[in-house]
Amino acid sequence: MNKPYIICHMMMSIDGRIDCGMTAQIPGNNTYYEALDEINAPTRISGKVTAATELTDGDLFKAQDATPIGHEAFKKNSNSNKFEIVTDTHGTLLWRDDHDAIKPHLILMSEQASQEYASYLNKQGISWIATGKDKIDLTRAMKILADEFNVERVAIVGGGKINGGFLQAGLIDEVSLVIGPAIDGRINQPSLFDGRAENEKPIKLKLETVQKFDDGSLWLRYLV
Repeated sequence: MNKPYIICHMMMSIDGRIDCGMTAQIPGNNTYYEALDEINAPTRISGKVTAATELTDGDLFKAQDATPIGHEAFKKNSNSNKFEIVTDTHGTLLWRDDHDAIKPHLILMSEQASQEYASYLNKQGISWIATGKDKIDLTRAMKILADEFNVERVAIVGGGKINGGFLQAGLIDEVSLVIGPAIDGRINQPSLFDGRAENEKPIKLKLETVQKFDDGSLWLRYLV
């Protein structure tokens, strides 16, 4: 299957927690962003929760007509091949006008997203892909991303659920992990990969490189 090369690039404490507010306070935060540039994956994918807090004002779209798109479809509203991609299954987030964006947005949705929301994205100059009946078909979305949007390399920089979704679909080629020398220890905090079934076997990785930094952080790269 044609798809982009997909790297899951994350930072965590040594106990595997990835809360952004926490990782911003510990050594390794600068290393994370330097490493993100070095892996040469200008197209990046975030989940809806991350996008709502970091990429939008958090306001929600309210459709007057909830008629779903109902079939696989996409619209490329930019000539770029570098995007800020957000998974938003039902099409709910509001966005600023994207016509003059240096790195335009692209929204991944299921076919349950409303036609009205797709029209809204078109008006804002935002590209989108709708695939999957009830949830986003990540495999089909990545094929469309490669075939129709000419995206070659992608970094997933979202949370544990989106990381777990891509992992479960067999789409991740590499895990790039910055470990900060600190312990979170709080209960009910997000971890690196979430959402796999209880009976799933561990997915083995092949260690490629390890780098140590003066602030005590480590950057590890694994092939899946």
